[in-house]
Amino acid sequence: MAQYEKADIERRMNGAVEALKSDLAGLRTGRANTSLLDPVHVEVYGAMMPLNQVATVSAPEPRMLSVQVWDKANVIPVEKGIAHANLGLNPMIDGQTIRLPMPDLTEERRKELAKLAGKYAENAKIAIRNVRRDGMEALKADEKKKEISEDDRKRLEDEVQKLTDKYVGEADAAAAKKEQEILTQ
Repeated sequence: MAQYEKADIERRMNGAVEALKSDLAGLRTGRANTSLLDPVHVEVYGAMMPLNQVATVSAPEPRMLSVQVWDKANVIPVEKGIAHANLGLNPMIDGQTIRLPMPDLTEERRKELAKLAGKYAENAKIAIRNVRRDGMEALKADEKKKEISEDDRKRLEDEVQKLTDKYVGEADAAAAKKEQEILTQ
């Protein structure tokens, strides 16, 4: 049974790029974006839960997020969870709603966020290269077991390299777009 599967390699590389895009969505630009609160977890009912399972997050204004907590008893834990997430937001309680005004980004903070976007992109590229390495090793193992010829291995290695280049390019493009968005807003 051959170990190399192009579909699996492509799926894993695409997964690395998608993970990068979700990480980048969590980086704050000047605009209010509901995905900013995706990483927030709150302690309710004796367990840690994602914020979106205890409240509705919306962006009623370009520079304001609104968190509508479903259960009145969870307002304080949600507020604490947002405050402890270190997002640079100052929650204000208004009944069952928590308002989060988006402060202006300083030039220093913008550069920090742009650097963080670059770090996320580098981690995604490392993941993509690890998938490439796995694919190359699988091809060598298949050749060793006489399941594919040397010519096939070389042709398939070129294919894996082209996939790697494609997904690394996508990761770079996503990071560059986010860095531009951070620095110009």
